[in-house]
Amino acid sequence: MANILSNLDQVKEILNGVVEISDSGVKILDEKKLRETVIDDLIYTAVFSNDYNLKEEAKYIIREIANEFGAIASSIHDLYMAMGRGETRNFTTPAVNIRGMTYDVARRMFKVGIRNNIGAMIFEIAKSEIEYTYQRPSEYAACVLAAAIKEGYKGPVFIQGDHFQFSAKKYFENPEKELNAIKELTKEAIDAGFYNIDIDPSTLVDYSKETLKEQQYHNYLNTAKMTDYIREIEPEGINVSIGAEIGHIGGKNSTVEEFEAFMEGYLETLNKKPGISKISVQTGTEHGGIPLPDGTVAKVKLDFNVLRDIGEVARKKYGLSGTVQHGASTLPEELFDKFPENNCSEIHLATGFQNIMFDLAPEKFKEEIYKFIEENFKDEWKEGMTREQFLYKSRKRGLGPFKYQWWTLENKEEILDAIEKKFEFLFEKLKVFDTKQYTDKYIKLVKKSYVKGSTKDVQQKAQEIKLEAGAD
Repeated sequence: MANILSNLDQVKEILNGVVEISDSGVKILDEKKLRETVIDDLIYTAVFSNDYNLKEEAKYIIREIANEFGAIASSIHDLYMAMGRGETRNFTTPAVNIRGMTYDVARRMFKVGIRNNIGAMIFEIAKSEIEYTYQRPSEYAACVLAAAIKEGYKGPVFIQGDHFQFSAKKYFENPEKELNAIKELTKEAIDAGFYNIDIDPSTLVDYSKETLKEQQYHNYLNTAKMTDYIREIEPEGINVSIGAEIGHIGGKNSTVEEFEAFMEGYLETLNKKPGISKISVQTGTEHGGIPLPDGTVAKVKLDFNVLRDIGEVARKKYGLSGTVQHGASTLPEELFDKFPENNCSEIHLATGFQNIMFDLAPEKFKEEIYKFIEENFKDEWKEGMTREQFLYKSRKRGLGPFKYQWWTLENKEEILDAIEKKFEFLFEKLKVFDTKQYTDKYIKLVKKSYVKGSTKDVQQKAQEIKLEAGAD
């Protein structure tokens, strides 16, 4: 069992003879001990300590060790540009949103990656998930990099901000304020090592406008503004990979014409190059799937022609990597090998792994979470919803407040084994086995230090809803 350290003296004590940190850099003296115990203590301290400064120090140390070890936070931009030029075979990069047990789930993802020579895989978290899972970008990045060290993974580590989404209500009340809020989150993420950012103003598309370009106006305008901002603040030597979105997930299916109208406006408005590397489209899916009254998930009709046709134009006309599929982890398993065949360069997977966690969690623990949700999130229980539907839609709210309990579950290994098996299956279907050859060829490793103090402490959130998030 990992220790949550109390002070800097204890940190120095566990590093003694294992890792030497000085003004001249970091030296790993005992890799075996680092991976066996020290990294566990560092990440548990970074996540669960109640001392803000100690958490920041632990995150900084993890990042410095990762840089020396060879697990480097990186941008996938150059590989995606190579895909756009047709220099790789067809594959679809899995981007996995890890909502709970982040360190351990990331470890399993790296295990599958190492075993199958996978270079193209992304660890991501969405703006909304940052809030309800109580994982600021710096914590998430630290968990992923610590997992890489633990498993002995060396190479680029792609960490992504997913759905940095504009609120239509807030935007149309005060456009500048909402834009600045997205900029602030983006800076926090880049400071933490997120060198892949998906900007999502697709919520601002206005279908009441007459022309497609007018419909996409606020979408392309803010995507261009955010691209320019990211190019201003990104670290030297790194082109952050930027994703855009033309169709809000859960809405109407996207068309080639909409994409071209978006790109026309975007390229006219953009000041700093390079631009985006991929485009998210709507194909008929919905985040988390659609729960039926009994709590099971409805089958979704997915239109692969949308991915294929827009992806072809994205590659041939604009040099992008292709299309991006969201809301896919609850789709039937037999569909996943179709994504690489249809110009889909990236697929986002989240709820299917969360479902494994809840399906295998001990009943007593699960009921504790459900009771908490029923007491604290009644407003999400819409009229006509059964209890099963409500809990399926809202149980993600039990990840942040119960974070420590999830990390220390008695049957954690059973859950992780099931998740690893799912990773293996999906990653093979998506044809990312043996993609290390491409990351080795196209991704330049650039070591950057963690910017201390760029995070926000979220322990207070748990106290506000009268439930301890920490271990004490």
